[in-house]
Amino acid sequence: MGMRVLHLDMGKERRGGQIQLELLLEGLGELGVESRLLAPLWSNHAEREELSVGRLRAWSREADVVHCHDAKSHTLAALWARCPVVVSRRVAFPVQRGLLSQWKYGRARMYLAISNAVACELLKAGVPEAKIAIVPDAVRLPETVSARTGPLVALDSDDPLKGRELLRATGLGIRFTRDLPKALADAWGFVYITESEGLGSAALLAMAYGVPVIASKVGGLPEIVKHQETGLLVENRAVEIAAAVGRLRGDAELAGRLALAGRRLAAERFSVERMARGTLEVYERVVGG
Repeated sequence: MGMRVLHLDMGKERRGGQIQLELLLEGLGELGVESRLLAPLWSNHAEREELSVGRLRAWSREADVVHCHDAKSHTLAALWARCPVVVSRRVAFPVQRGLLSQWKYGRARMYLAISNAVACELLKAGVPEAKIAIVPDAVRLPETVSARTGPLVALDSDDPLKGRELLRATGLGIRFTRDLPKALADAWGFVYITESEGLGSAALLAMAYGVPVIASKVGGLPEIVKHQETGLLVENRAVEIAAAVGRLRGDAELAGRLALAGRRLAAERFSVERMARGTLEVYERVVGG
């Protein structure tokens, strides 16, 4: 019998983390992993039910591994899971250091950090290096790249850390969108400003579309946006953001080179298959150990 994994996610909306979970479920299925999901109604996964303590206890008895995809499900699994627990850590915030947090973080067998920046925060919190595996986000490459005849695009988010007000202060005429695939189909550039970031799946998506990226020099973003190689990195200051935008607008050769290199990076290092295989290796370590 193949690997059986119970996934938990308490996110109430389909956002970046939920999109990554959907990609992971697809990739694991292609590798023969049997996945079940306890999550709210954002998911249409065939084996999905609402997350409850009763279902968690019952379904985890039939699983080889419970995989938690957010902090709330991590807490529930620490209390009620009946098989080994692994946790995806997607944020670069410092881990809380209280006794309850230490207990919770001690319960998981392994942590899947989406970047070196996230792994460093886990290490600072006292998680042993042997319990941390770096498994980055993934992106599916669209068949065609952006026509780059449209606007400069940014992600429309209610998260106060995502820099919307700072971007508005630049006066650059940015189009904010919640439908990135649609907007990136003809965007000439993508700007991603944030105060904290685990890796930057939105920036990866822009790269996959062949759209040059300008991003904040924070968290895991410099691991994918290599300055002047796969994009431009900026400090979170309006004048610096505006200067980077002006540079791309005035240098078609640079914009084209960054777009090409970004798409190549997304294809070579951030495929769904690579994420799924890295995750399966963690499951096998946990079950075999």
